[in-house]
Amino acid sequence: MEELHYKIWFSKLDITNKKKLELLEKYKKCENIWKLNKLELKENFEEKIITKILENTTKTNLEKEVNYILKHNIKLITKYDKEFPQKLLNIPDCPSQIYIRGDINKLYEDNIGIVGSRKASDYGKIIARQIGNDFAKHGINVVSGLAIGIDKFSHLGALDCNGGKTIAVLGNGVCEKNLYPFENLRIYERILEEGGAIVSEYPPFEKCKSYYFPARNRIISGLSNKIIVVEAKEKSGSLITVEFALEQGKDVFAVPGDITKKNSKGTNKLIQDGALPFLTINDCFI
Repeated sequence: MEELHYKIWFSKLDITNKKKLELLEKYKKCENIWKLNKLELKENFEEKIITKILENTTKTNLEKEVNYILKHNIKLITKYDKEFPQKLLNIPDCPSQIYIRGDINKLYEDNIGIVGSRKASDYGKIIARQIGNDFAKHGINVVSGLAIGIDKFSHLGALDCNGGKTIAVLGNGVCEKNLYPFENLRIYERILEEGGAIVSEYPPFEKCKSYYFPARNRIISGLSNKIIVVEAKEKSGSLITVEFALEQGKDVFAVPGDITKKNSKGTNKLIQDGALPFLTINDCFI
């Protein structure tokens, strides 16, 4: 068995990230966890968790993932690997492991998170693209979730800039065949072609699930120095990213909007509650 096999197996375990972190805290390496017996596991875990860890089916049929990872030069790192970004170590509920396709060095650099409504207005799309482009021109990588709407146009803004780089954090595995939404496949490809990175805490062939998207938001904010919300309704999912950012001690900026528009209610309320208004890129450097 190679180390990669153990790590893939661990990432596929059907247990919570919290339980995975407990296992890594105690045993450090995925190989050590693989080799545990029932008696050893009983010291810390309930029967349901033990059954999932010891289940033989999870220890077989890993070759598909191994071959994909090797073919595409994907890195799989756990919390205790030296390459694991310090930025993520500092956040509550740190991901136990992440897959990175593309340039891992982007994760360690200056990054700005840009998020907002999936149902973005034309104005929101233009602004998101402009902001993404402005930061790319200053050598700052744009981090977003590769969703439709604001995410999409933030990535495009960075890619519009010659040499601009962007990081997409996914709510599914890094395999392009399971990308959601699939309509953003060409952006996914451009991110890799132009030296960016695709990041996920899920196994490569994992399809999206509704609860994966809120969870991935903590990684978007974790990798970012600051967060900018371009458009958001009063109860937008983007506000989950804001909550994570505040929990992580990050500055939050919001683009002011038309008070008569639904997509401005969330951003205007953020400013009212203390978020910094974003008018130009200079606001982030003051």
